[in-house]
Amino acid sequence: MCSEKKKKPNVKDIVSNLSAPMSLTQKISLLIKNNTYKLFNFKNCCGHPGEPGC
Repeated sequence: MCSEKKKKPNVKDIVSNLSAPMSLTQKISLLIKNNTYKLFNFKNCCGHPGEPGC
C-alpha cells in the first residue's frame, strides 16, 4: 500500500485495514494518529502499511 509512490487511497484498502483484528478503540486511535501524521508532514503514507489510516 505505502510502497507505491503517489498511489491514491481506495475503498478496498481502507476496509481491509479497518478489518484488522484489534479493539475498536485501538483502531480509532491508529486511524487518528496515522492520518494526523500524514496531514502535518504532507505525505501520502504514514509509514505503517496495513494499519488503520495508512
